[in-house]
This record gives sequence, structure tokens and C-alpha cells, in this order.
Amino acid sequence: MILLDEPTEKVCVAIRSGRLKPVRLAIVAPGGYGKTTVLDHLGGSDVRLVDDAHLLGDAELAELLRFLDDERADVVIAARPYPRPGGLNQVLGRLRGQVVLRPFDQARTAEFLSRAGTESSPASVRAQTGGVPGLVRLMVEEPDLSGFRQQLDLLGEDVLRYLLALDSRADFPSETREAARAAGFLAADGTVLPIVARALRELMPDRAVGARWAEAAARAGDFDAALRLADQVISAELAPDRAEGAWVAGTALAHRGQLGHSAELLQWSGRACFAAIGLVGTGRLVEAETLLDSSAAEGPPTLLSGAACSAAEGVVESVKGQPTVALSTLVRSAETLRPVSGGMLLPDSPAALAALVALNCGEASIAEPVLERAVETGSLVARHTLLLAWIAMVRGDEKLAAARLRSAGKELAPRDWLFAVGLRVGLARRASDLARLRQIWGQAREAVIRQPVDLFTFLPFGEFEVAAARLGERARLAPHLRQARELLAALGEPPLWASALHWSGLHAAILAEQPGEAAEHAAALAASVNFGPYFSVMAEAAGCWLKVLAGDVDPMAVEAAARGLHGAGLCWDGARLAGQAAIRTSDRKAMVALLDCARVLQGRESTPAPGPARLSDRERQVAELVLAGLTYKQIGDRLFISAKTVEHHMARMRQRLGASSRSELLSELRAELA
Repeated sequence: MILLDEPTEKVCVAIRSGRLKPVRLAIVAPGGYGKTTVLDHLGGSDVRLVDDAHLLGDAELAELLRFLDDERADVVIAARPYPRPGGLNQVLGRLRGQVVLRPFDQARTAEFLSRAGTESSPASVRAQTGGVPGLVRLMVEEPDLSGFRQQLDLLGEDVLRYLLALDSRADFPSETREAARAAGFLAADGTVLPIVARALRELMPDRAVGARWAEAAARAGDFDAALRLADQVISAELAPDRAEGAWVAGTALAHRGQLGHSAELLQWSGRACFAAIGLVGTGRLVEAETLLDSSAAEGPPTLLSGAACSAAEGVVESVKGQPTVALSTLVRSAETLRPVSGGMLLPDSPAALAALVALNCGEASIAEPVLERAVETGSLVARHTLLLAWIAMVRGDEKLAAARLRSAGKELAPRDWLFAVGLRVGLARRASDLARLRQIWGQAREAVIRQPVDLFTFLPFGEFEVAAARLGERARLAPHLRQARELLAALGEPPLWASALHWSGLHAAILAEQPGEAAEHAAALAASVNFGPYFSVMAEAAGCWLKVLAGDVDPMAVEAAARGLHGAGLCWDGARLAGQAAIRTSDRKAMVALLDCARVLQGRESTPAPGPARLSDRERQVAELVLAGLTYKQIGDRLFISAKTVEHHMARMRQRLGASSRSELLSELRAELA
């Protein structure tokens, strides 16, 4: 059946009638767009017709060039846009025009279906086929898609793997993507057309279970498909690539946050070092050490195997030894892997593990360049970018943290999504934006339910713990925090990892007004005081917090502790300690000094406000308490006024200071109080 659009039909009529002279035209379009149909329509004319010119060899293309030396020679040449041999470019350069073929729109799809005598829905057919004429015909004439088999068999294996990934983000060479597009199997946005995906599933079951197909899906971020395909490989006892299937499945599970099951599959695949990392992350240290000892001499000494084993040793050291040694080992591992890591399928990276260790021991400045170099290689870009955002957040640079969070993208693996939600919660809390925090809390609850607790997720779970205390939701998070503490107990309470959880627990207890619980966390932090300068700073600050909560505010001790936190990289925490101490002292001079300290630690210079004060004494009291993170009800209770009165004070201050949003008002209040 021939169904050409009006412009193409007019060109064909002009050629057949001899009105168009000389005829020197190209038809360049993907497969299925109707190039052969147009040439068939021109059959019987005196025009030389050349189909599939992209498949011609050098000798045939040279002959065409000689033919075109005659300016009166008539020729129509059809070719796909890829591949494009150099000789074909010369041939096409000698032509004078091009026939443009387009997919069927809804009206032409409906006309084709009407002529074919089918009652199929034009909208449905077009959605399945993208309007590609050849695919529309196949769908109508061969509903079982058997006609696809020959087309799929003609494609190279790399192209098939790319199509099976079902996603234009799959990590394949540009030549592979162009070949898939030239076959007519991709939609305008680069995704695989639904009818093609169906044909791949139904017509190639034997080839689709290969580990390489599972890997292609994992590279594209489709971990459900990767796990389904990998499981088929693992289940087939005679499959030669079962170990590769286990590797893909283990990697996919790691990205989904299921570290325990991931470790089992990685061990079965023969990747003992990556398996050991997962075992430590789930509290099985003895198993990890045994596995590393037994696998020391396995496999060739490639960069990947060397980096993986070094990373595993660094993770073990982070639990048993000194943080600085662990961090050094992990950084060296990241540098070893960097030359070959681009686009590599990995369950985790030494750079990410190094960043987690660095964040837990106050060495974020060491991790930042390691992460930046990892991003440049294209390896686990979202994960590394989110960790860079976390470093910016703990330093108090919320603007940079938010920018990095946005650049990580929206299509995230479950493990990365957990960190993204943790960042959103942390940024809302640090901005004292309670409305935003309540809005995000729904995502946090979902993340907590979906993500099992492991050693490498303590950062987001710590943020959730503090936010839960702020929102009165601690009971919801209690089972997960219990799992985290059981995990620490199984590992022997390693100070590097335990201190981070006790620090967040301390602040959750402070917000929940539980001084006894806060004292327990402070005691745990004090037990690690000799583990390094960072841990000494946290222990001192924790002790200072207990005194502040009891109303014992020593301005010099508080400022020393706050500046210690700032120097250790916990900039926002330092400013908060100084600010909270300021509002809890009755000494006006001490309050001013501590507020000034908090302002400086937040990166704002202390400068006197010009002109007369714009706030009354009562408004200044309200502003100080708001900036300290108290709710309107808590402020009202402290000042013996109603929450509604607090709200009125805030509205008047917003109007007087000319603030257009809550965040702008908070910034103005911080400046005013200085």
C-alpha cells in the first residue's frame, strides 16, 4: 500500500511525467520511513534509482560519482542517516535537492488504517509506532510482530543491547545511538518506541536473558529490568554468564539500598572485595575480614580489582582503626580507579566511601576534590554530586548545597534519592523553614520505609532524626534508629561512625526537651574524645550543650566550643550553639557577644546597624527566639504571650523590614539583631 504525503507525491508525479529535469535528488531518512516505497513509485521512469546507499562499498560509490559527472544524468539516491561513509558524503554533495520523509501524523495514520480495513485506534497505533510508516504497516499486517525478527537480526549486538536498555541515558557510544536512530526504532526524544520494546521482549527471549542485557538496563538506571534479566541468567544452570548476572544483580541491589542481599550476590559473582564492603556496611565485620583474607590472590591485578580491594581495606579500617588511615586508603583507591572508572558499572565508588569517612571525621576538604574528579570521569555522577552538596550543607553554604542538589537531577536511584531527601530536610531545618520541613517530611517518611539502614546511610538518617524531633514524629523513626544502633553494636561501636549518630541523637533530644537522653549521647561522644581532634571538638561541644540546657551559660566556653565546631567543618552547628546559648542567658552583655559570635560563624561580619533601631524590645525578643528555631507556641510560652500574638509580631516585623518572603525576613532579622 502506497501512502505518500502531498509534497512527496507531487515530486514523484513531476519526475514520472518528465517535468522535473535533471533529477538529482537524495532521500535520507531512518529505516521504515518509506524510502523504498518512494523508489518503487518511481519505477519505470528513466531515472537511475539507488536504494540503501549507506551500505555501498567504495568501488560502488566511486562508480556513482563517475555517473554524476554527467550533469544531465538523472538519479534518486536513498540512504539512512547512519552510517555515512566518506564516499557517500561526496555523492550526496553532488545532488541538488532532497525529498523529506516524515512519520505519519494522526490523520495519515487513520487513513492508512482505513485503507487496510482495520478498526485499530489511530491514536493507539501512532503512540505505539511513533507514526513510522513501516512500523504502522507491520503492526497492522503482522500483529504477532514476526516481521520484526528479520529487522532485529540485521542489527549489531551493541545496538540490540542499547535498545534493550529502553532508555536514551544508557551509557553507549554515540555511534551505537545513531545506528539505533537510523533503524527507525527511536522516538524523537531518543527513547525506544513501545512497539520495538514489545518486539524485543517477545521475539528475543533467549538473547534477552544474557548478563550483558541486564547490564545495559542497569547502566540506563532501570534497576527493575536489570534485576529481572539478571535473575533469569542466575536461574539458568547452564548459562555461561551466571557470575556476570550475579554481579549486575548485586550492583543493582546496592543502588536500591539493599546492601545485605547485594553483598551475597557480589560474593557469589566472585567480586569478594565489593562484597566485603557490603558486609561491613550491614554489620558483618568478621565475615568481611574472612572473605578478604581468602580472596587475596584471586584474579588478575587489574586497576579495578586493586582499587576494590583497597577500598574494602579502607572500610574495614574505618571500623577497626584510625580515621586518617582509613581516609588515606580510600583516597588512594579512588585515584587508582579514576583512569578506568568512566561509565563503569559499580555498586559504589571509593570516592563516595572516602567522602562518607571524611564527613564523619571532619576532613571534608580532602574529600571535595576527590569527588569533583570522580564527577569529571562520569562515574556515579549523581551520588558524587549529592555528597558534594552534603559537604556544602554542613559547612553552612546552603546556597551552594541547593545548587548541587539540583544539578544531581531528578531521576535518582533509591539510595541516591535517600540522600537527596536528607539534603532537602537538612536545608529546610537550617533555614528554620518549618512549613517547608513539614512539606518534605512526607518524602522523608517514604524514604525511611523504602531504605534499609546500613552504615553508609547514617548521614540522611541522622538528619531525619533531628527533623522528626522538630516535628514531633520521633516514634515513627524509632525502629530504624534502633536498627542503626544495633548495627553499631555489632561492629563494636566504632567511634568514626557512632559519633555522627550520637551527634544527631543529641540534637534530637535537645529539640524534644529530653535532657536525660541528651546526657547519654553526650557521654557517648565523650568516650571518643581521644580518638582525634574532631571527636574531641564534638565531645566538648556536647558537654557545653548540656550546660546551656541547664541554664549554665559560660560565654567564653560556649564561644570556644562554637568556634571549635566551625573549625572542624560543622559551621552551622557552631553558629547554632552560640545562638541558642545567647537566648538562654540573662546576661545582656553575654547575649550580645554570643549573637555576634553566631553571626560571624554564619559568615556575616558584625557591623552596627545604621540609623535608629527598627524593632521594639519585644520584637527583638521574638526575633531572637524565632532565629533560634522555636515554634510560635514555644515562643509564646517563654514570653507569656499567645502564639497568635507572636504571629502578629512577625507580620509587623515583615512589613517594617520590607521582606517579601519568610527566608528574606529571617535574613533581615539576623542582620537587625547584630
